[in-house]
Amino acid sequence: MLASLKVKDYMSVTKITFTPDMDILRAIHKMLEARISGAPVIDQRGNLIGFLSEKDCMQVALDAAYLQDGAAGRVSEFMTDGIDTIEVDTPIIEVAEMFLKGSFKRYPVVKDNRLVGTITRQHILRALEFISSPESTQKPAKPLAKQSVHS
Repeated sequence: MLASLKVKDYMSVTKITFTPDMDILRAIHKMLEARISGAPVIDQRGNLIGFLSEKDCMQVALDAAYLQDGAAGRVSEFMTDGIDTIEVDTPIIEVAEMFLKGSFKRYPVVKDNRLVGTITRQHILRALEFISSPESTQKPAKPLAKQSVHS
C-alpha cells in the first residue's frame, strides 16, 4: 500500500523560501525560527535555483570563527545549486529510497518545474504510520499547512 501513496498527499505546502541576494544571517534566523533544516532558494520569477541547508550554513559559522568577522555574505555564496527535486505525483516509496541512499533531510517538490512545497523524512514516516494504523482504510491527511511564507 505504501507504493500507492504519492508525495502530494504528505508534502508540506508551506513554502519558506530564500532569495540569492538575501543576507545569510537573516536566512539562518528564518530557518531557526521556523525550525526547519533547509529551504529552497528562488529567483525573482519564482524559479528554483538552489537550496540552503543547515550544512551549508555551517560554513558561515566556521568563517565567523576563523575570520572573526561579523559580515557573513549572501545566500548565493553558501547555497547548493543543481539540486534534486521531486515531482508531486512521485510515489512515497521512491522518495523513501532516495532518503535512505542519500544524506538530504528534505527535497523541494515541483509541479511543471514550479516549486509547490517540500517533502521530508518525517513526512515519509507519517505515510508509514498511516498505512500501519488500524484506520488505514481512510484517505491520507491533506498536505500540511496551506499558507505561503516567503522570506
